[in-house]
Amino acid sequence: MTTHEDVTIIGAGLGGLTLARVLHVNGIPATVYEAEASPTARAQGGLLDIHEHDGQLALRAAGLFDEFRSLVLEGGEATRVLDRDGTVLFEEADDGTGGRPEVPRGELRQLLLDSLPPGTVRWGHKVSGTRTLGDGRHEVTFADGTALTTGLLVGADGAWSRVRPLLSDAVPAYTGMSYVETYLFDSDTRHPAHAKTVGGGALFALAPGKGLGAHRERGGTLHTYVMLTEPQDWFAGIDLTDSTAALARIAQEFDDWAPELTALITDSETAPVVRALNTLPHAHRWERVPGVTLVGDAAHLSIPNGEGANLAMYDGAELAQAIATHPDDIETALTEYEQSLFPRSAAAAAEGARIHEVLYGAHSPHSLVDMFNGIA
Repeated sequence: MTTHEDVTIIGAGLGGLTLARVLHVNGIPATVYEAEASPTARAQGGLLDIHEHDGQLALRAAGLFDEFRSLVLEGGEATRVLDRDGTVLFEEADDGTGGRPEVPRGELRQLLLDSLPPGTVRWGHKVSGTRTLGDGRHEVTFADGTALTTGLLVGADGAWSRVRPLLSDAVPAYTGMSYVETYLFDSDTRHPAHAKTVGGGALFALAPGKGLGAHRERGGTLHTYVMLTEPQDWFAGIDLTDSTAALARIAQEFDDWAPELTALITDSETAPVVRALNTLPHAHRWERVPGVTLVGDAAHLSIPNGEGANLAMYDGAELAQAIATHPDDIETALTEYEQSLFPRSAAAAAEGARIHEVLYGAHSPHSLVDMFNGIA
């Protein structure tokens, strides 16, 4: 059976949900389709620093700014940088005046979900294909055999978007670096030495081409990211089902580092999870195709630099506001949105590449200390 909709959003991440929410605020209904079976089908990741110039503006447009402030993790903006021997090179407390408050991704996503009318998000709808029908209409088919047609199709479905091929032949490429995630729980009581190493907010322990990043999350959880420049085959050669051996193998890459740092890897209470870093071309753009566009990573997947979630929400809010301004002329709305999107996302990708060099380039970790001190 095939149904027809006016506005269809693929992907219930932060970008797609912000788009749906700002459309709702402006009296425009939309339906969001998500492959995951439910909001709790998987963990939603760690902390996000939500910036004044994009993410917070999106939340204001969504009418959710006060609720967002209630999610902020106090002290989360505290930062420290350590050398590989454990020497503290930089430390800054969170005095509450910073413009990048930290919130748990899962809680922010739930806030957006709760702000939408019941039934807006259709769970368990994995897209199997999309095609252009002409006159600005598109067809979306799902793995369960159902299908729909829509007057406006928005791909908010991340790095491996099933909507992007309607607009672009670009596919993500591996950057050469992957993250490995580990966790320690209730650290103040059960892992006080680890908690002391990380401090009150974010920890960076870096060297050229690799490093450890950690963040204190709600409830004393320590969320660690191990960054390694290795081919994907290298990670594939590690048996992640044997957590103890896998963690030991990963820690070998830091065998001359301070034991209090490597303990964040080897003492993990969870199995390591490898996340490859992929990017789209820095200046990714496409020719205008009637009735379809992209937001977030589907449009501009880039090296992580703290902007990904912020940009996705900003994209969603900007697109919704353009549609609300031109409700009877979707093509004008999409053109205005994309004319703003392309230079914004290109600049963010270039900045991400610069930050990546600061973090993992030849002068790391001192390049990061210089940046925090306003020297570079």
